[in-house]
Amino acid sequence: MLFLTLVRTGLAIWQLDRFNDLNSIWSLITNGFRIDLSSVGYLCAIPALLHPWVSKTRFQEYWSLVLRIWFLICFMGILFFELATPAFINEYGFRPNRLFIEYLAYPDEVSKMLVNGHLITILIVFALLLFPVKKIWQFTDHVVSNKVKEDNAAIGSRLVSCLMLFVIIALSARGTLGHRPINPALVYFSTDPLVNSLTLNSTYSVAYALNQFGDEKNAAKLYGKMEDDRVIELVRQESKQPLDSFKNDNLPTLSKRSPSFKGQPKNLVIILEESLGAQYVSSLGGIPLTPEIDKLNQEGWAFKRLYATGTRSVRGIEAVITGFTPTPSRAVVKLDKSQKDFFTIASLLKENGYETQFIYGGESHFDNMKSFFLGNGFTDIVDFNDIENPQFVASWGASDGDLFNQADIELTKLHNEGKPFFSFIFTSSNHDPFEIPDGIVTSIQYSDKQLTKYDDKELLRHKAIQYADYALGQFIAKAKMQAYWENTIFLVVADHDARAMGKDLVPINNFHIPGVILNSGKEPTLDQRIVSQIDLAPTLLSLMGIENISPMLGQDLTVPTASNRAMMQYAENFAYMVNDEVTILQPSKAPLNFQYNYELNTLSPIDVNHDTSEIALAHVLWGSLAYKNYWYSQQGK
Repeated sequence: MLFLTLVRTGLAIWQLDRFNDLNSIWSLITNGFRIDLSSVGYLCAIPALLHPWVSKTRFQEYWSLVLRIWFLICFMGILFFELATPAFINEYGFRPNRLFIEYLAYPDEVSKMLVNGHLITILIVFALLLFPVKKIWQFTDHVVSNKVKEDNAAIGSRLVSCLMLFVIIALSARGTLGHRPINPALVYFSTDPLVNSLTLNSTYSVAYALNQFGDEKNAAKLYGKMEDDRVIELVRQESKQPLDSFKNDNLPTLSKRSPSFKGQPKNLVIILEESLGAQYVSSLGGIPLTPEIDKLNQEGWAFKRLYATGTRSVRGIEAVITGFTPTPSRAVVKLDKSQKDFFTIASLLKENGYETQFIYGGESHFDNMKSFFLGNGFTDIVDFNDIENPQFVASWGASDGDLFNQADIELTKLHNEGKPFFSFIFTSSNHDPFEIPDGIVTSIQYSDKQLTKYDDKELLRHKAIQYADYALGQFIAKAKMQAYWENTIFLVVADHDARAMGKDLVPINNFHIPGVILNSGKEPTLDQRIVSQIDLAPTLLSLMGIENISPMLGQDLTVPTASNRAMMQYAENFAYMVNDEVTILQPSKAPLNFQYNYELNTLSPIDVNHDTSEIALAHVLWGSLAYKNYWYSQQGK
């Protein structure tokens, strides 16, 4: 612990110009201590729990030797990674992470690179590594005692010791008493990736990256291969962008987009509604739980057939904020390579002089959001700790009412500063266990048949949806009275449906979500086209008047002939829908084609369409390729 703290402090002094003030350095030290404690907890877990039972027996001498060897390995491993850190920072700009182990699959190339370009560094690191081995071995002799007499009778003492050690080790490793164990996003506090990485120790950083490898599934292994050039050709074609706008071979989908609005660029507010499917919105054919959204659908540019790309919040964030296509891996919000220089509309707008902000009623480190946002264009994070006087706090944080009250404060502040702004607001009240304030009037009267249809939990969900809708309506009504309303475009959209289930390979109906753009400049309309979440970002930028160069594949819906296609990732199944024809890809199986009946929500098998099947395969492969090759940015790698 002392060694890691000293190293971290030394690295901070070395990179002092990257810190804003002394408070940043203090945050580095205190948050780093928590990570180090968690690391030590994991390293000590197994030997600590075995020790009360193996010590004080005839095996104690062997056990002491095992402990000494284990501690030596731990000390040497930690020392190795910390010694390698300065050179790695010089090369990549942050602590050793997945890159440190990713290239082990290419030993020939890596060994040549190290010998030819980093030979002196290698010699220094291994010299410093071997020098203290004897001293560390001697030190383990003081840590591990083998002089205790055999005592087989103290079963009670051993049980108490084991339980106490379990509690101590568990608390140390978990690092927090909150809902979720400690992770990098929990301790990150800066928009500088290097400063954030210094908060970790290099052993933890590499171990965390190694743990994530299993989450990055290779789409080609699941669905089949296609030449990279053909993938690029098809995804470019389906973006409906002029082919001559793609001029960067290193970033295959990077293209210049001109906005439909030609005036002074507008502000943007995106409200991402938690778990709100179209099945709960009467104006979209659902049950009448959302009168406020129904009202907004009559006032703005609403989408009758908008489809989410996935079933998790991070997938919705991925689609709406980055325009990235879904993959069988976890959403890029949680993956390692996308924590820096990954395209988001926040990074684009930041380059255009916008203030960029994320507002959330819970803990922003959840699902790695804070880390992803700070590394990709968001300059301000407002979460539970920043909510002024919350009136109702649930398991997931402040209620939507408190969230929107804070959002109004933040938007007013941003407007008064006179700079253009983008604010991303993420709600949470409509989330299990559906805790909402008392006294909210519900908007639906259930028949006896409906009461039989819905179980108690579903009825709780309905109440939460009604509350979320009520809070949204209150906020929009208030916002219309504020100075920031006039020059600001608002998007209200769900991250995903409440649940996705059914007998179909992909339950298309459970990807159907509400979405409406307010202050779009268009007459109120209910757009009948099929629309994907990935189409929203390019459309918003077009409405805002932002000319941009971006890698997004979504289509600008201000163009009347755009879209009529959507894509959905459901576990390891992928659906690509063009009009009412759906291609579904499954791992290690041939593509299947279906006709989707929008009114009955049914999929009927049809003959295989090889053209749409090829387009579907290209799109499911594109995400993995783009992520692997750093193609999804404005600069490349």
